[in-house]
Amino acid sequence: MIRTIVKDILFLEQKSEPATKEDISVVNDLIDTLRANLEHCVGMAANMIGIKKRILVFSVGEMIVPMINPVILKKENSYETEESCLSLTGFRKTIRYETIEVEYLDIDFKKHKQVFNGFTAQIIQHEMDHFKGIII
Repeated sequence: MIRTIVKDILFLEQKSEPATKEDISVVNDLIDTLRANLEHCVGMAANMIGIKKRILVFSVGEMIVPMINPVILKKENSYETEESCLSLTGFRKTIRYETIEVEYLDIDFKKHKQVFNGFTAQIIQHEMDHFKGIII
């Protein structure tokens, strides 16, 4: 189901809780909502659709990748960049890392460990900031 994008800063500043198998509908709603917003957006965290769970999705071309309860294990080569967010207006400066190693669960709750670089790493870091209530 395509959900409305939350723009309430007080809600977005709240921390997210770990997701469970009961939250699988949230994953599907996030995928649908990102797909509907691909023209303006490359990633989403669950709090952006009003659910405070540690779930994110991001696009790689036509494919949308979900991550449940991701954790960054390593990060290398920090740099300053500017980002925007569907929940906010305009661009803001932030620090990101060129390379990250992430452990996460997929939509079937199977564990993965993977290294991400460049723009994909940046998207994941942005969405994971949402889990901590950090808004760029």
